[in-house]
Amino acid sequence: MKHTLKSIISIALVLTLFLAQAQETSSKKPIPAPDKGFVPIETVVSKKANPIKKTDTLSTLPKTDRYGLRLGVDLFKLTRGFYDKDYKGIEFVGDYRFTKRYFLAAELGVENKTTDDTRMNFTTKGSYLKAGFDYNGYENWLDMENIISVGMRYGFSTFSQELNNYRIYNSSQYFGSSETINSGDKFNGLTASWIEVVAGLKAKVFNNVFMGFSFRLNTLLTNKKPDNFDNLYIPGFNRTYNGSFGVGFNYTISYFIPIYKKKVIPVKK
Repeated sequence: MKHTLKSIISIALVLTLFLAQAQETSSKKPIPAPDKGFVPIETVVSKKANPIKKTDTLSTLPKTDRYGLRLGVDLFKLTRGFYDKDYKGIEFVGDYRFTKRYFLAAELGVENKTTDDTRMNFTTKGSYLKAGFDYNGYENWLDMENIISVGMRYGFSTFSQELNNYRIYNSSQYFGSSETINSGDKFNGLTASWIEVVAGLKAKVFNNVFMGFSFRLNTLLTNKKPDNFDNLYIPGFNRTYNGSFGVGFNYTISYFIPIYKKKVIPVKK
């Protein structure tokens, strides 16, 4: 019995040692190679840490400029009749963009103005047309369409003058002021032409709506005068100074009618 117990203990000890050795051997076996569809954990983590950047489709779209016709009215002449009882007039303005920086421009108007001078009172009635170009020197950002321009116009006016009354010049200091003489003489079929330099700006305040103003320096080319009378005021030219020089101003609101678009080609430096 004693020898049998020793044999059982020895066999159990050998089996224990064998099992322990087998477990250690199995733990040292190499990890099999992954299949083609297998993705290592490190790869998944790296992809999450560095996501793929999406391309901004808006930034790749080509920039375009709009070309079309802009029509409007001169608010200065339109509202002047409300506070100046001696003036009635209206002026329509327009321009057409035909290149990136150049615009064809024109103004068409009618005026009826009574001038009360120190020696005479006369009324001028007529119409005029001015045509030329503007050059936009402003470099717009993104989709802005503002204009800071310089340009030139050729103007032509046809009009009439009516001498309402006048005073005879009296150089003597011993006599009182001269008497006012009512005339009523009319001079029809008068014409004048001139060149003017224009500087102004237009800013987009709403979609397709522009506000702007311009200053003008005029010089007469031709001036058909009646006998014994001088054209001191010419429609479209305004008052004459020293015979041939004049100035002008307008304040406009206009609406842009787009016709087509043109792709902007970047300038290579």
